[in-house]
Amino acid sequence: MKILVVEDNERVARFVTRGLREAGHTVEHAGNGRDGLFLAASEPHDVIVMDRMLPGDIDGLAIIEALRKAGNRTPILILSALNDVDERIRGLRGGGDDYLTKPFAFGELLARLDALARRSVDRGAERTLQVADLRMDLLSRRVTRGSRALALQPREFKLLEYLMRHANQVVTRTMLLEAVWDYNFDPQTNVVDVHISKLRQKIELDSEPALLRTVRNAGYMMCDHE
Repeated sequence: MKILVVEDNERVARFVTRGLREAGHTVEHAGNGRDGLFLAASEPHDVIVMDRMLPGDIDGLAIIEALRKAGNRTPILILSALNDVDERIRGLRGGGDDYLTKPFAFGELLARLDALARRSVDRGAERTLQVADLRMDLLSRRVTRGSRALALQPREFKLLEYLMRHANQVVTRTMLLEAVWDYNFDPQTNVVDVHISKLRQKIELDSEPALLRTVRNAGYMMCDHE
């Protein structure tokens, strides 16, 4: 999933973003209301984690209200230290889809985000990706090739998802570094090539047609045909 975290507390933001990335998700972070509103309105996300109280003149509820008025229906989980019933009701009636009070367990946060994503899929959002006989279920995180199940690590899953979303297109190493690792590496690093090699070993057995190709002096391409 691509997740936006709007949280001004640096410690909480680090805790949440690190945990989500380790779980295999792509994460963007905004530390104030204005940046949060800009990112939420200008880029698509699967779910948004929204701090209720933010510095400045735009708090979490104001962002949610602006998004809903603009027709943005991205599922939003509100995080807040305000835990009385009236505040929870206000957050949910204001456009939030779920409400989690601080402090919280990361496992519960992750489970709630998964549930919000499932509801979004039930309303018609994309659930699966397929290239030839390679199939990825974005909710169950199950990958199969034909009748064979593939055991992927979180980073491998994220890498394969990006390649499948850009099937039949050349993707460069820089594109993969920015999309899958969330930040820029030394351009001389071989981390992409190492992960591509491991991924290829899992998705292409000797008897199976090759799907993942190396494009000389350019990058890689996931192909749905020979």
